[in-house]
Amino acid sequence: MKRFAVKGDIIYTKTPAEFSMAADSYILCEDGICRGVVPSLKGAWKDADVLDYSGKLIMPGFVDLHAHAPQYAYRGMGMDLQLLEWLNTYTFPEEAKYADTAYASRMYASFVDELVVGPTTRAVLFGTIHTDSDLLLAGLLEKTGIKVFLGKVNMNRNSSQALTETTEESLSETERFIKGLDGFTNVHPAITPRFVPSCTPELMTGLGKLAEKYSLPIQSHLDENKSEIQWVRELHPECASYTDVYRRYGLLNAHTVMAHCVHLTPDEEKLMKDSGAFIAHCPQSNVNLCSGVAPVVHYIEQHMNMGLGTDIAGGASLNMFRAASDAIRVSKLRYYFTQQDRPLTVSEAFYLATKGGGAFFGKTGSFEDGYELDAIVVDDTGFSRLENLNPAQRAERVLYLSDYRNIKEKFVRGRRIYEES
Repeated sequence: MKRFAVKGDIIYTKTPAEFSMAADSYILCEDGICRGVVPSLKGAWKDADVLDYSGKLIMPGFVDLHAHAPQYAYRGMGMDLQLLEWLNTYTFPEEAKYADTAYASRMYASFVDELVVGPTTRAVLFGTIHTDSDLLLAGLLEKTGIKVFLGKVNMNRNSSQALTETTEESLSETERFIKGLDGFTNVHPAITPRFVPSCTPELMTGLGKLAEKYSLPIQSHLDENKSEIQWVRELHPECASYTDVYRRYGLLNAHTVMAHCVHLTPDEEKLMKDSGAFIAHCPQSNVNLCSGVAPVVHYIEQHMNMGLGTDIAGGASLNMFRAASDAIRVSKLRYYFTQQDRPLTVSEAFYLATKGGGAFFGKTGSFEDGYELDAIVVDDTGFSRLENLNPAQRAERVLYLSDYRNIKEKFVRGRRIYEES
């Protein structure tokens, strides 16, 4: 049994409504599991080893519920285009290059290098249709210690020739990818239909069966852009909604994460909530590609499962601090222009980035007893000379001001995976 304590100014959220704060206190860790937050070490913990970060903020690791690893290379490009035009102009030509594993190796190395030094401790990622390159990415991620669900993308219609598989190829390669991750401890497969327009009913049916056969999570896109939604209506007039397409083909359940959900109808909200599926809110991407602003506060008040995503490269930044502050910003714009909902609070955005998204992985994203100990140590002393700020005020400044230079150490399930050199 391995026990230790982490000392510092501790900040986390048990609920979206408020922060839990403990200045100059200790997080107890036993075999990678948090055993609570205490003001001092007593009893069985009296002589525990202490990692002393006094004066620094200690917060849960952040969870990126949606990002595209192969799009990292062209982040910040094409931001004057809308979704479908952007996919055809930038995404599909770039992803076709990943048929070359040498190219994939160079590009993925850069992506993984940034992921390591940032606040992200868990992520749900898209690869491409290319199994060998996806397995290469999995190998790089496995070494980082970051916990990841990674998907081999599936596309057998309405894409470029270089990215169009047959149904049989797509399913057999997906199964090869799944088996290729046998023995991995940090990276696990996720069933990944890109989105409904790129997958025929036969392919979606087969992917649903693979998810059931191997008990795997599912990731895709839903109700991101109005032109995309209209396209789905034309492709599937037999279905009541975009969400209903996924439900019909066995791709909507409590182990599903759907990116965006900007334009859910009330019936779709009910399908999502009843299924237990997660929403990955991607605020920067939704603005960049002119998709809209999701009613995130409404979803919170409806107790829907939800976290945040960077959506590289629809989102131009892999920084989850930025994703949280962007979520607050866009909620204010939604409120100003529509007078619907209220703006998102800082504690709510922090919750979505940590415990909200962490729930997709189980009990992660908080320092409550029984949660896996994922943590980042942040040195915020350089932001200003203001005194007597509480941990919540300091955490807000981290969301708005911090870059990776402020992250000093990072832990996943109680194991240090990054230390500033």
